[in-house]
Amino acid sequence: MSTGPVAAALAAFRASGSAWARLAFFTDGAADAVAARVDARIAAGAQVLPDPGNVFRALELTPPEAVKAVILGQDPYPTPGDANGLAFSYVGGRRLPASLKVILAEVAPEKPATGDLTPWARQGVLLLNSALTVEAGRAGAHLRYGWGPLTDEAVAAVSAGERPVVFLLWGAQARARAALIDARRHGIIASGHPSPLNRARDFPGSQPFARANAWLAEHGVAPIDWRLDAGR
Repeated sequence: MSTGPVAAALAAFRASGSAWARLAFFTDGAADAVAARVDARIAAGAQVLPDPGNVFRALELTPPEAVKAVILGQDPYPTPGDANGLAFSYVGGRRLPASLKVILAEVAPEKPATGDLTPWARQGVLLLNSALTVEAGRAGAHLRYGWGPLTDEAVAAVSAGERPVVFLLWGAQARARAALIDARRHGIIASGHPSPLNRARDFPGSQPFARANAWLAEHGVAPIDWRLDAGR
């Protein structure tokens, strides 16, 4: 039986030796079931995003032992070429997505040269979506494909670790996962979603990045450089 591209990416991720691959999601068959379901959509002609090689990129770039901060998203951008496997990260060639523009305004008033959040991931920011795949033109298409347990297990695993970590929880779905976090040992900075459709507008001005760095410094962890300067 042939192996689909997402199943192949899953096998490569397991073979990499990542500590994330020890989560039950990857050992009890759940990951295989999700990969098979996504590959079935590809076989049926659906364009699945991001590229299969980037599906597990958030976990590849930020291993458990490196995590300083966690930011949870929903699913990848549904326009081909926009997503690179990291929550909220944008590598498309048009203007920044509205939510990302609001997010980055909390870093600096100047518009950054890029929306690629890879520098954050390399510094220990786990940028994990609730669904690691989506279909072109169909936002949320894979939210019920079985990816959710991975996010839950990853959050719980980080919470169980010894290193102090700050969790930035934006919106109701992300805030619901606060129950998985030991708030006695980790920081939780919660707010509304950065989407302009959020009528409460309770994200702008919340200063999540300054507050996260202050919390990390208080707990003996080096702060994160949240700037996205060209050439970094």
